[in-house]
Parts: sequence; structure tokens; C-alpha cells
Amino acid sequence: MAIDLSPKLAKKVYGDNGGAYYAWCPQELQMLKEGNIGAAKLLLDKFGLALPQYSDSAKVAYVLQGSGVAGIVLPEQEEKVIAIKKGDAIALPFGVVTWWYNKEDPELVLLFLGDTSKAHKAGSFTDFLLTGSNSIFTGFSPEFVSRAWDLEQDVVKTLVTSQSGTGIVKLDPTFKMPEPKNQHRKNMALNCEEAPLDVDIKNGGRVVVLNTKNLPLVGEIGLGADLVRLDGSAMCSPGFSCDSALQVTYIVRGSGRVQVVGVEGKCVLETTIKGGDLFIVPRFHVVSKIADPEGLEWFSIITTPNPIFTHLAGRTSVWKALSPQVLQASFNVTADVEQLFRSKRTADEIFFPPPK
Repeated sequence: MAIDLSPKLAKKVYGDNGGAYYAWCPQELQMLKEGNIGAAKLLLDKFGLALPQYSDSAKVAYVLQGSGVAGIVLPEQEEKVIAIKKGDAIALPFGVVTWWYNKEDPELVLLFLGDTSKAHKAGSFTDFLLTGSNSIFTGFSPEFVSRAWDLEQDVVKTLVTSQSGTGIVKLDPTFKMPEPKNQHRKNMALNCEEAPLDVDIKNGGRVVVLNTKNLPLVGEIGLGADLVRLDGSAMCSPGFSCDSALQVTYIVRGSGRVQVVGVEGKCVLETTIKGGDLFIVPRFHVVSKIADPEGLEWFSIITTPNPIFTHLAGRTSVWKALSPQVLQASFNVTADVEQLFRSKRTADEIFFPPPK
């Protein structure tokens, strides 16, 4: 039975006062379960706080909208408080405790993409809250918590039960949260909209690749990522990940068309894509996208920290590497047709501007 690869939107899981948490369901987007990938979004209203928690999955967080403050505690390290804004990517290894706060924007929106191969449920993140109505400590007896924290049981009860919120709360505007520290940001976050471009093609598109060189923590989570901005009506070359990686793509803004071709030359996905959509390209499948006139932007994770792609069109494609005789025989065409084919796309690579 073929797996449905069509893009899906996230659905609300919980939240009300202060914001909401959304997730993609592996029952609807089956490739999440097949590929052991989790995907979710966090929306925080002004003064909204996502309570401290840890997850069963390593993730990449990407700020889709707004600005705010993040608290990150790596195992056996001090808390790092960093300012975050649109375009920031943050690597979150196993065991990290995080909180997120929207200090002043109408909305702060974060995307989470990660590996669920060691998670409780394939294709889903399970988060463990440290405070709130369903926190870890609501399950322990007062005696155990009292002994652990060295506090009287009445104080323990106050600490464990006073926060009635679940996951997300809205703080009083006068409450002062920790201020971010510039020195904490080093090696913790990379702004993909401001980082040096790895690819920049006039009227074609631009790419920033997130890897172990510019954000070393991605090596710990085993994922790479990229931000791609495709200009209006431009095309992204057909290509595939040649190191057995999955591509998980979230459409940030704009719209366009996508085609994915797999085993025996069968087109397994041909559809339109728009902001908010998420889809997954299976291993070794070839994908290509064409932007609508307003352009197309997407953020992807790749299930390897330093991904390698093979392109099937353009100056750096495999066609330019193969011998003319091999191409002529393989296509079963004349030498003139082979020469015409080879003469095209000698300057363009990866992104192709719209036809003139």
C-alpha cells in the first residue's frame, strides 16, 4: 500500500491563555512514523511563557515569526538565556531543558523538527513538564518530593500545585523574566536570514545550510538543516539526498508546485504547496519545486548532520560528469542530440531562473 505523501497542516494539541501548541499527526502524515520524524509548532502570545520541559527527542527549533527569549539548560551546565528572533535556528540535543517567552511581540512562533527514533511514539514528540498541572512532580508522593528537595511537605504542596496552567501560561506584564546575555548565544543559535549564503543565484534562489561548522550542536542531534528562498517562478533542480537521508520540509511562506519521483520512475507526489504545509521526501526519491510568482521559502531538516545532495540538472549535475558516449548510448539518441543536451545548463546550478 502506497504511503500518502501529500502536505499536511499542524493541528492544535493544547493551549488557550498565553498561546498554543500544535503538532503534525503521524496517522495523517504517515511518513512521520515511517521516518521517525516529529514536527510541531509553538505559538506564544505577548507575555506567553512555555513552561520548563524536556523532550524524548533531539530537535531543531526554528523561529518562524516574532522575537522573544529562550532559556536552555544542557545537561550538567548552567542556564543559557538567549534572545531569539525570526530566522534563528537552535539545536536542542537529548536531555536539554527549555523554556520560551514572548516578551513584547504580538506573536512568537517556533517550529520544531526532530528525530523520534528513540521516542516513546514514532513520529511524535513527548514532552515532560517540570512545572504545571501535569508536571512530573504531580505524580510523585509529597514524601518523595519533600525528601528530594529538602523541604517541608506543606511547602512542597505549594510549589507543586500553585501553577494551574498546562504547558503554556500568560504572565503578568509587570513580571520580570531573566534578560538574555549576548555571550550565551555563541554556538547556541544561528540566524539563517543573516548568515553567509552557501548558494546565491541571481533570479534563482539562496540557501543557508545549517551544519556542524556553523552550529556545532547539530552534530549532537544528528540532523542537518537549511533555509531555502526561491525567487518568483524559479525552479529548484531535481535532486536527491545521496546519503540515505530523509528531507522534512516546512513551507515558511509563498507557494508553488512540487513533484517527487521514486522507484521505477513513478511520480509519488504532484501537488501545490503553501505556507504552513509540511511534507517529507522518502530516501533516495528525487524532488523538484517551482515557485509561484510571489516566490517560495522553506525550512528543512535532513536526517544527517552534514547532508550531501546529487542534482540531476544544472552545471554540477551528474550529467556533466558522465562521458558523452555513455549519455548517447544510455538515452539511445544521436550524437547531435547528446551534444545539445550537454550544451544546456552549463552556467546554472541548483536554482534556475524563470524562462525569458
